[in-house]
Amino acid sequence: MTFTSGPVRVRVPATSANLGPGFDALGLALGLHDDVAAEVTSGGVRVVVSGEGAGELPDGDTHLVVTSMRAAFDVLGAQPPGLALECVNRIPQARGLGSSSAAIVAGVLLARALVPDGAARLDDAAALRLAAEIEGHPDNVAPCLLGGFTVAWTEPAGARAVSLPVADGVRPTVFVPGERGLTAVARAALPATVPHADAALTAGRAALLVHALTADPALLLPATVDRLHQNYRAPGMPATAALVSALREAGVAAVVSGAGPTVLALTEVPAGFAAGTDWRRWELLVDVSGAWVTRGRLGHAERDPVAAGRKS
Repeated sequence: MTFTSGPVRVRVPATSANLGPGFDALGLALGLHDDVAAEVTSGGVRVVVSGEGAGELPDGDTHLVVTSMRAAFDVLGAQPPGLALECVNRIPQARGLGSSSAAIVAGVLLARALVPDGAARLDDAAALRLAAEIEGHPDNVAPCLLGGFTVAWTEPAGARAVSLPVADGVRPTVFVPGERGLTAVARAALPATVPHADAALTAGRAALLVHALTADPALLLPATVDRLHQNYRAPGMPATAALVSALREAGVAAVVSGAGPTVLALTEVPAGFAAGTDWRRWELLVDVSGAWVTRGRLGHAERDPVAAGRKS
């Protein structure tokens, strides 16, 4: 199998999963992006990272973009002799904004783009299945790949998803703390069973949330009520739980973003609301395009998150 000469690059959005009651199913792509460029070389693996995670993330074979590329190359039919990557990261690491899913989707799409007939060998549906298999669940990789508001589910053959248009009144704001969180730790806090009444209420609110996000944002506050996971995770991230509670008391449809500790507000935050100095507050657009691939190097890619969103 031959490989494309020269570099290819991909831009992948941050994502917020769950959105309150849509546990492991609903996700939203946000206007905050990582840019990654990759090129096939004669040997070895080299990864250069700037921005979020610089100096911390691996610079070789164990980097998540590289391992995801390797998985995709296996599906495509052959491994290249070597790889060179440049990553400009703006998505905060381990904060509940889909940094791992962004890396996985970037790797799968870069590998596909480096094979001349890659899209025929690995179409978008197969790319979603592979990315979800690597990640373990599809709720973040789906909006990262497709953009917009997504509903994802898993069948025996693998993950599937649909992307739905988001109503104009949805105004995402993220509050990002300095502390990090781990999805595995957050999942470990969840009980094996929940009361039937809590499951029924959450299912109803998840259904309402689909309508609220796509047609009637005025219903977002009641639509984001959750009794399935957020209360169980609250003791492990009390500052996050307190901020969600304060925002909701102010009439804002706020939820834990993914596994946390970031807080996502889906409606406008009052001008006078103060989250405190421990939080970075970013007002973001909904990313409607999802991941997209082009040719060439990153060049003078903007390192600041302001380039991919609106920071306040």
